[in-house]
Amino acid sequence: MPQRVLDELWHSHWGLLLGHLMARFNRADLVEDALAEAFAQAAAQWPAAGVPHNPPGWLRTAAHRRVLDALRHERTIRSKAHLIADDDVQPGPEDAAAPGGATSSAPVASAVDERLPLLFMATHPALAEEVRPALALRFVLGVPTADIARLFLVPAATMAARLTRAKKRLAGSGIPFSIPDRNAWPDRLDDVARAIYLAFTAGYAPGGGHDVVRAQQAGEAVRLADLATALVPGRPVLEALVALLRLQHARRDARVSPEGVLVRLADQDRSRWHGAEIAAGLDHLTSLSPTEGLAEELRLQALIAAFHATATRAADTDWAGIVRAYTRLEALTGSPIVRLNRAVAVGEASGAMAGLAILRAAADELPGHHRVALVRAELLHRGGQAEAARQAYLEAIEACPDGAERDHIRARLALVSRA
Repeated sequence: MPQRVLDELWHSHWGLLLGHLMARFNRADLVEDALAEAFAQAAAQWPAAGVPHNPPGWLRTAAHRRVLDALRHERTIRSKAHLIADDDVQPGPEDAAAPGGATSSAPVASAVDERLPLLFMATHPALAEEVRPALALRFVLGVPTADIARLFLVPAATMAARLTRAKKRLAGSGIPFSIPDRNAWPDRLDDVARAIYLAFTAGYAPGGGHDVVRAQQAGEAVRLADLATALVPGRPVLEALVALLRLQHARRDARVSPEGVLVRLADQDRSRWHGAEIAAGLDHLTSLSPTEGLAEELRLQALIAAFHATATRAADTDWAGIVRAYTRLEALTGSPIVRLNRAVAVGEASGAMAGLAILRAAADELPGHHRVALVRAELLHRGGQAEAARQAYLEAIEACPDGAERDHIRARLALVSRA
C-alpha cells in the first residue's frame, strides 16, 4: 500500500510540491534533487512506519529540510537566513508518520498554480531548445529521467547530464521562477507549445531507432499539454496543441502490428483507435477559429488529423479537405516537409501523376531525403510504374537511417514486388 500511495503522489503531486519548493528557494539545481530524495526516503520509511496522515505534507517537510541541508553545505546560511528561519521547523502532527493512518492526498496549500511558473521556467528561451521539453516533463510532471531518455533515444546518463546542466544554468542565469507579464504571453506560450510538441513527436519518430512507437512516454507529453491548457485556459495555441496531440495519440494502439512492425495509416485497424480521445480532440478543435502563427499551424495539423480520425474506412477519407488544409499550411510555413505531405494528399485526391508533379518541387528542397524517395515510390507504384517504383524504394532504403522506418520500407518493397 505505501508504494501505491507514493506512485499516486508522484503522479498527482510532483509538480505541486516542486512548484512550492521553487517558490520558496528558487534553486532549480537543489529543489528537484531534494524532492526526489524525499520520495526515496518515504519509500524506505513508510513500509515500516506506516503512511502519514498527510503524505504531501510529509514529503514537503522532508524536501524542505534537504534543501536547507544543501544550502548549509554551500556555506550560504547567511544569505539564506530568512529562508532557514521560516522553514527549519519540526513537522506538525499532520506531517508525522502514523502507522495505519489516513492517506489524504489533498494538494499542498496554495501550490496549485505554481506549476505554471515551473512550465514557463522549464521552456524559457534562454535554455537550449533540445533540453526544454525534457526539463518540462521532469519538472512539471516528474517523469523519470530514464523514461525521458528513452523518449529522446539517448542513454539515461546522457539525459541526466543534460538535465543537470540545464538546472545549473537556471540557477546561474537569473531565469526567474515567475509567470511572465501578460504582454509576453503570446511568445512564451508558443515556447511552451513547441517544447511539448517536440516531446510528443519524439515518441512517434521511428526513423530514429528500432522502437516504432514510444506511446507511454509520448502520453506524458499529452498529459503535460492537458495541464498547460487547464492552467492557461482559452489560449488558441494550447487548445490547438491539445486537439492535435489527442487526435494523433488516439491511434497509438493501431500503429504497430502484433509483431512490432510499423503499420501505415491506411492499413490500421480503426477499431483499435480510442474513440473517447478522438471526441475530446474534436471538442478542442471545433472551439477554434482560423488565426495566425503557431496556433494556426497546430490548428491546421489538428484539422488534418481530424479528417483521418473521423473516416470510418481509409477509403472514406476526405482527401480534398486534407489537400486544402495542407495548401494553407504550406502557405503559412513554407515547409518542404508540408509540401511533401501535400504531394501524398494530392496523389490520393487527384491521382498519382498529380501527386508526382507536387513532389518534384519538394524534392528540390529536400535533396537526398529518404521520404521523398519513399513517397515517389508509393506514387509510382499506384501509377502502375513497377520498375521505377522499385528503384525509388531502393533509393529510399539506401538513404534511410537504420531503424524501424528502414525496416518498414524494405517490407513495402517486398510487398509490392510480390504484387
